[in-house]
Amino acid sequence: MDILYQIRVRQDSFSAAEARIARLMLSDIGFAASASLDELALRAEVSSATLSRFARSVGCRDLRDLRLQLAQASGVGNRFLDSASMPEQSAFFRQIVGDIESTLHEHLAGFNGERFADAVRVLSEARMIHAFGMGGCSSGCSDELQVRLVRLGYPIAACRDAVMMRVVAASLGAEHAVIVCSLTGQTPELIEAVKLAHNYGAKVIAITRPDSPLAELADVVLALQGVETSFIYKPTAARYGMLLAIDVLATELALSMPEANQERLRRIKLALDDYRGGDDCLPLGD
Repeated sequence: MDILYQIRVRQDSFSAAEARIARLMLSDIGFAASASLDELALRAEVSSATLSRFARSVGCRDLRDLRLQLAQASGVGNRFLDSASMPEQSAFFRQIVGDIESTLHEHLAGFNGERFADAVRVLSEARMIHAFGMGGCSSGCSDELQVRLVRLGYPIAACRDAVMMRVVAASLGAEHAVIVCSLTGQTPELIEAVKLAHNYGAKVIAITRPDSPLAELADVVLALQGVETSFIYKPTAARYGMLLAIDVLATELALSMPEANQERLRRIKLALDDYRGGDDCLPLGD
């Protein structure tokens, strides 16, 4: 049960006493979850019987069940419960840019050159590469990997469907490589697909948090930092760290065979100029 939703959706139907209980619980979930019956009654200025009726009115068996539901609700973290952490509206742009900048610097400082060299070696030896990702950023970054690597002559296919990832993983062998994108490293479908791929000898590169279940399964980990700010209303800046890891990896791969890749990029530029025209500084199909 989402107890906070159940309380909020009933606010217009509460009596005056019940409304005081609701305001108390919504304003201080931690207190409501841990306080004794007497403490709750005193703070809300209601009787114990009113508290019991309130618990039943929001779908709980009794007050104990209500406090358990509140304790579970408080587990999502204060940044999703505390409106006081919102910045001034005029600071939104600066905060977004500042979070992006700090995320990029934090990731760049934490990157390990040896891990990128290991990833280049794995991908250079692979007959076929598969990029897995699920969710908003991670699925998009699997497509981004395909865009970056195909122009360097690497055979790569992106996959975002859970069933198809299992099918692909079961078809792999020691001559294949999988790059898995995950900001959390905890998505069950990705973890199961990686286990399957490993069972059949495929090498796995994970762009994810180093302390995650996914990282434990990978042959090479390109580590991400997972720090989030208290401003929950904007998209996560961590996705820029994943994009940075992809850019660094793609550049390492390009520079591992500079002459061959220069020729490939020249041919792509020629094909695009013939198709769309434009000056020399336009991106290569981005």
